[in-house]
Amino acid sequence: MLLDRRQLLAGAAALAPLVIAGRAFAAPQAGSRLLVVFLRGAYDAANIIAPTGSDFYHASRPTIALGKPNAADPNAPIALDADWSLHPALKESIYPLWQKKQIAFVPFVGTDDLSRSHFETQDTIELGQPIGGHRDYNSGFMARLAAALGQDKPISFTDQLPLCFRGGPIIPNIGLGAVGSKPAVPPKDAALITQMYRGQRNGTSDLGSAVAEGFQVRDSVFRTVDEEMKQASRGAVSPKGFELSARRIGTLMRDQFNLAFVDVGGWDTHVNQGGAQGYLATHIGELGRGLAGFAEAIGPDAWQHTTVVVVSEFGRTFHENGDKGTDHGHGSIYWVLGGGVNGGRMAGAQVALAQATLNQGRDLPVLTDYRGLLGGLVARQFGLAPDRLGSVFPGVAPIDLSLA
Repeated sequence: MLLDRRQLLAGAAALAPLVIAGRAFAAPQAGSRLLVVFLRGAYDAANIIAPTGSDFYHASRPTIALGKPNAADPNAPIALDADWSLHPALKESIYPLWQKKQIAFVPFVGTDDLSRSHFETQDTIELGQPIGGHRDYNSGFMARLAAALGQDKPISFTDQLPLCFRGGPIIPNIGLGAVGSKPAVPPKDAALITQMYRGQRNGTSDLGSAVAEGFQVRDSVFRTVDEEMKQASRGAVSPKGFELSARRIGTLMRDQFNLAFVDVGGWDTHVNQGGAQGYLATHIGELGRGLAGFAEAIGPDAWQHTTVVVVSEFGRTFHENGDKGTDHGHGSIYWVLGGGVNGGRMAGAQVALAQATLNQGRDLPVLTDYRGLLGGLVARQFGLAPDRLGSVFPGVAPIDLSLA
């Protein structure tokens, strides 16, 4: 059958490289996939991809900082370059991807939202709309991306449809099921311990009453912290839950879906965060093993055309607080991984860390707008024309970090 001139031109245009802001982007790969992993609660990026080459980092975190890289010490971080190191809990899961140049880290990234509110900044991320104007809560950035792609294979691995997928095509969602945390001592055991000390005295003090009061205080603190953590997580699956479910996500994306979102909670570490060991180390280890399992389950062919982006609403204070934790901050570090990622490097603008370069004297500054970062990624991966890309992140130019 003969094609008319318009059909020939359209076919040629589809094969031609996309040009945005004077730069040529390759035509989209067949079977391209994107998974966004949202770490709700604001993970402490600076203790996961840590600036261990900075004396200021170690001075700012006297009890929770990672040490210097040391191949003979299993608790030491792994050097990525002269300035940055990877948390030892990721040695077996994420570091092999770095060695294969299938993961890059983007420091000093985030939003221009300075509210330091979990809820407001999570909404900012998911909406992808300009700060300060009217917010359309029925227009999430992934819904706009799905509409721009014109494909019918998006999915959200969440109990409820997330804000980022509102307002677009009908999108299925499926919850992964959270694996919650529990108090250190179960109530039954606490009652037995209290009974053991009942009637005993230490001088004029009643040990039984003191022990019972201690457990009551502990449980009250646990409930307070646990409730704040749950609120910040907004019902997201726990890191352990993600580790257990990530392979299923990989299988589903290999066979059925090309655009997906999952949120992982439990990152609001105000108290006893830990360093090489502890609460944060346990959770980041679970996340790393989940991502490695996802990559394995999706298979080498699909992995070659898959990009995973790990984001969080904001970073945390660069200085540790008085409770050996960190508080709400600003700039963060995002992860970009996949079989076709140009990785093995720290990507994007950076600044030497010092008190004078921190945002408001307390946080990592934001040098890369997350919308520009994601815009540059989807432009490269899916070959979106400028008008379609502009509908996803209005008013923000894509930033080409040559990651995809």
